[in-house]
Amino acid sequence: MENFSELNLNESLKHSIARMYFKIPTPIQAQAIPPALLGKDILGTAQTGTGKTLCYGIACINKLLNDRDSNALIICPTRELAVQVGDVLNGLIENTMNIKSAVLIGGESMQKQLRQLQKHPRLIIGTPGRLNDHLKRKSLKLHQSYFLVLDETDRMLDMGFVNDIKKVIAVLPKERQTLLFSATYSDSIKKLSNNILKSPTLIEVARANTSSETVKQAIYHVDKTRKRELLTHLINEENWKQVLVFTRTKHGANR
Repeated sequence: MENFSELNLNESLKHSIARMYFKIPTPIQAQAIPPALLGKDILGTAQTGTGKTLCYGIACINKLLNDRDSNALIICPTRELAVQVGDVLNGLIENTMNIKSAVLIGGESMQKQLRQLQKHPRLIIGTPGRLNDHLKRKSLKLHQSYFLVLDETDRMLDMGFVNDIKKVIAVLPKERQTLLFSATYSDSIKKLSNNILKSPTLIEVARANTSSETVKQAIYHVDKTRKRELLTHLINEENWKQVLVFTRTKHGANR
């Protein structure tokens, strides 16, 4: 697949993809979208930033458009990722599609989320803990969720969400399509995928712990009191056009 126009998609989805100027698919999109559109389970290994969201988003919305009796559930490790995924997918959903969505995340008003659920959304995006909160309250019904996505699954397992994930999956239909994406392919990922995927299509875009060939990497051992001095020196010497600095705290970022 070299162009999104080659895909056998619902016409309204084709229109929204063109509207958002998506033309050339990324490697994981080119490999994963065609089998996903055929209803196959997917086990994808790809790093953050490879285009996974649009990858499963296109397959998800196409499913909802072609099967009006089906709902979809996307599980994310963090509230930030869930919001980001919601923004991308809602950007693909046009008013004429009549697909409502809800983002269910911790740290946000439960009443606000209950109001969203009262509108009977067909697309649910959420974090494991808050999804279970709604299941306990019986405010969330997932018996028609025939399309499931686990995004950044390795992070969810690292964060201790495995039991929460299993509780959610336990109430889903047995016959469904499941797409699992992870940056790594650890033993825990293998075990989970063996339990929830059926004859999945395996896709590996980039090996774990690899970096771009265009990125130069170096390590500088420096006393913590001289970190800013070193950073200033590097910026002045290298004359970089743009610099991204990661810090541990807001205070450090402000400094």
